[in-house]
Amino acid sequence: MDRRTFIGRVGGVLLVAPLIARAQQPAIPVVGFLNSRAAGDDPHLLAAFRQGLNEVGYVEGQNVTIEYRFAEGQNDRLAALAADLVRRQVTVIAANGFAARAAKAATTTIPIVFTAGFDPVEAGLVASLNRPGGNITGVSFLDVELGPKRLELLHQLVPKANVIAALVNPSDPTRADTTSKNLDAAARSLGLQLRVLHARAEHDFDAVFASLVQLRAGGLVVGGDPFFNSRSEQLGALALRYAMPAIYQLRAFTAGGGLVSFGASLTDAYRLTGVYTGRILHGVKPADLAITQPTAFELVINLKTAKALGLTIPQSLLLRAAEVIE
Repeated sequence: MDRRTFIGRVGGVLLVAPLIARAQQPAIPVVGFLNSRAAGDDPHLLAAFRQGLNEVGYVEGQNVTIEYRFAEGQNDRLAALAADLVRRQVTVIAANGFAARAAKAATTTIPIVFTAGFDPVEAGLVASLNRPGGNITGVSFLDVELGPKRLELLHQLVPKANVIAALVNPSDPTRADTTSKNLDAAARSLGLQLRVLHARAEHDFDAVFASLVQLRAGGLVVGGDPFFNSRSEQLGALALRYAMPAIYQLRAFTAGGGLVSFGASLTDAYRLTGVYTGRILHGVKPADLAITQPTAFELVINLKTAKALGLTIPQSLLLRAAEVIE
């Protein structure tokens, strides 16, 4: 072999070697983040999801990519957004409540991790809590199930009120219907009349609160919904402006001027969703991950709002509260 031939062959090997090495490097996994909220809503929930991923070794931009899809509060867009993620062949889809249904309808093969405020078995997302089966698992933070307990707490705060209103979002009919039925059954057991009101956009809020006066409602139960959660300060301020005792699922409402909240931590639910997503990226099958549910619930009371409404909070509730805002 002459010198020129030898140099040419060596040069060819040196050029091809980096290409082979690059081809052998594992592809960075892609997580599809599908959410019914608007892109700018609740950034702390996105941070909690990323924190969960970090806890199991995944950092966005380093060893995992996240494709974000937000429905901007328009649930009818979720099917198309889910289909787009499936076409892009993402590794895992992380989805909140109603979005999880769209994701499940779009794929039976790509793993799905949900964050839901309703019973995932009753909703048909999974076969059972311990053995979800199929390609889906997740976190259920028991929002809908706590509706009757919230009504009971509100009744203790306004025992003379005979009419109680409930606010639900008809954009998610399954959750709205279940919430309404649960609250109606609880109201009847307490000897109360329940009036169900609907809001699917911000421009509905003023009309809803104005109608509370016409209905002679003595209190309001705000149903859990991603859209409502993203407008916690606005709803808390409206309840204070209309002098309406109201109960919510998240502390953010009470911090915004609402009277009381009772529920699990949504932030922690998103963190756990990130953890489950990371475990699936590590190779765990969704069917082998039992549905996670909260074990602790927070009662938060705003004494400043109670004073503005002329209410005296029973000592028994103050002793049970995880936090009292003064």
